[in-house]
Amino acid sequence: MSSASAAIPQPGRTKAFLRLVMIEHSVFALPFAYIAALTAMFEWDKNIHWGRLLLVTICMVGLRTFAMAVNRIIDREIDARNPRTAHRELVTGAMSVKHAWTGALIALVVFLASAALLNPLCLALAPIAVVPMVVYPYGKRFTNFPQAILGLAQAMGPIGGWLAITGEWSWDAVVLGLAVGIWIGGFDLIYACQDVETDREIGVMSVPARFGIPAAIRGARVCHVITTALFAWYAALTDAGAFFWLGLLIVAGAFVYEHTIVRPHDLSRLNRAFFSVNGFIGIALFVCALLDLLVRGLTV
Repeated sequence: MSSASAAIPQPGRTKAFLRLVMIEHSVFALPFAYIAALTAMFEWDKNIHWGRLLLVTICMVGLRTFAMAVNRIIDREIDARNPRTAHRELVTGAMSVKHAWTGALIALVVFLASAALLNPLCLALAPIAVVPMVVYPYGKRFTNFPQAILGLAQAMGPIGGWLAITGEWSWDAVVLGLAVGIWIGGFDLIYACQDVETDREIGVMSVPARFGIPAAIRGARVCHVITTALFAWYAALTDAGAFFWLGLLIVAGAFVYEHTIVRPHDLSRLNRAFFSVNGFIGIALFVCALLDLLVRGLTV
């Protein structure tokens, strides 16, 4: 009886862990790691190196999975006090802390092993990429600007994607990383607006909780203007062609739409802005960047 009951929950725990880390949200950052990696390949020898691209994917998913799991573990008591997050797996008991830590550590090992297979510089810098992932969930306990830490964590993706291909530092990738970090930090400002009252009540720190929802929305708009400018700078640095610039126009239009449907006194469409629009931005720019590289001579 005991052995049977031990065997049955395993698939449930796996599904619960995947829900815990919201694995599908990899769509936000992964396309930009691909843009950086494919651009590096284009500048290197104009060939797509599928093995390296697979390792970039494994690295990105592994690190993001670790980060999300640690975030949920550290925040489980805060989540329990917030009606919006009280259904999360570590609060309801669908996932134990022990199993969450097990999944997080497996993801970390996968990330480090993939980095080691890429090149020595990726392995040497991998621990640095892990640090902001662990610091971020604590950020809301000591700063009103935890989104800045989140942005720093997300900026690692494109930089890592470039390093994975060349094994050398690239300031072009840093510009793309900053664009991604400021973009994600900006839309997290919007996302945090829905928790203002609860955050103030339980002492969670954030821009909306400290300065109010209108200030957070204005801050997000500024972030997304800067993001657009950084994308344009990256395009200029890498001599991008017409398709990339078309993608940038689409992204700018998506930003305008996002800030049209989310207003300080109307957050009813916030989830559409957060999940649908931002998911679309990543995919749209990646598709346009890929088309641009292919037209310019990248060989599949």
